[in-house]
Amino acid sequence: MAEQNTPNGSDVPAPHQVPHTPAGAHAAPAVPPAEPHPDRWGRIDEEGAVFVRTSDGERQVGVWQAGPAEEGLTHFARRFDDLRTEVELLETRLTSGAGDPKQALASASQLRDGLADAAVVGDIDALKARIEHVIGHAERALSEVRQEKEQARAAAVSRKQALAEEAEQIAAESTQWKAAGDRLRAILDEWKTIKGVDRKTDDELWRRFSKAREAFNRRRGSHFAELDKQRAAAKRRKEELIAEAESMADSTDWGPTAGRYKELMVEWKAAGRAPKDTDEALWQRFRAAQDAFFARRSAAFSERDAEFAENAARKEELLAEAEKIDAAANLEAAKSQLRKIQERWDEIGKVPRERIRELDGRLKAVQDSVRAAEESKWRRTDPEAQARAAQFRERVEQFESQAAKARAAGDERRAKQADEQAAQWREWLEAAEAAVADR
Repeated sequence: MAEQNTPNGSDVPAPHQVPHTPAGAHAAPAVPPAEPHPDRWGRIDEEGAVFVRTSDGERQVGVWQAGPAEEGLTHFARRFDDLRTEVELLETRLTSGAGDPKQALASASQLRDGLADAAVVGDIDALKARIEHVIGHAERALSEVRQEKEQARAAAVSRKQALAEEAEQIAAESTQWKAAGDRLRAILDEWKTIKGVDRKTDDELWRRFSKAREAFNRRRGSHFAELDKQRAAAKRRKEELIAEAESMADSTDWGPTAGRYKELMVEWKAAGRAPKDTDEALWQRFRAAQDAFFARRSAAFSERDAEFAENAARKEELLAEAEKIDAAANLEAAKSQLRKIQERWDEIGKVPRERIRELDGRLKAVQDSVRAAEESKWRRTDPEAQARAAQFRERVEQFESQAAKARAAGDERRAKQADEQAAQWREWLEAAEAAVADR
């Protein structure tokens, strides 16, 4: 494949993109650049008529009277190379998946239709073959897009059918009332996001889903009517749990007692709801007993944490040293100093619980700073990005030189065209240089 010029690298597939290469695609025909040897593809006669050679013979493409014949051929060769670059950009965008196949097909067809009259000097036959290749690529991509739309419609119908069937199963079988109700709401939310189903099919599936929801709601209503009968027994069981919780509130056997409170909480939930007018009062008594115990345990743990205060002070001293590290000044020295600090940090040991997040967070910030400096250094030296910027800079200089020559020859129209091309390539250069600088 010929060399590809891609401003900003924007037409090169990013790492997360999947290149769009339709099934049956073949390697693109190579198109040699015309500018290095324009005399292979054309000539200028003594009257200044410019001709290009094709498989069908010579064809006049213009007239050159602004300077030496060599410059004229180079001018028309550069115009050919610009067409070549445009075709390659279309193909690159198709391959990367960033381009619109329909738009690419229209652009490529327009280029092909205008090629017979194009005022350029170069391998016209090879460029035409390359354009035909791009057109075929775009047509295959369009076909795939249509297939994908049909597949998406079929997938949408299939998904709604599956959701309707799931709702019908829930309505007929589920006794997990809260979970089932939550799931039906989730199904409804997902249902609203599914698009692309035809109206007749969508209405039919919606009737099935709606009917299933109504059946579930009727069954759930009957269940909760029966549940009211069980709430008196739940009240008696909760009163027993409260009595046990209150009896342990003064315990100093921290581990086993805390474990038992957790078990009591599980049993409390398993007991079910008491009558509505008493359930909240029962819960407040049960929670008060737990809170009393855990408050006393927290106070005891706070006394233990006080023993770790010296460790926290030592770690603060290490942080003061770590936060002076200047990775931008000397990266290797910064990494070495940070490793030593981390080793000493681990040797110090535990700190009070309420200081753990603060102290570890400050150390992590230093670690992140050093790591960011190391990654930034690597990105700034990326040779591929620098090479791309150099390529764009060369094109700017070429067009600026061409504009100067045309202006010196009195051809202001050609000079203006060259200035516009130089401005376009300068814009791409600035974007490429900015990308390098931001790394």
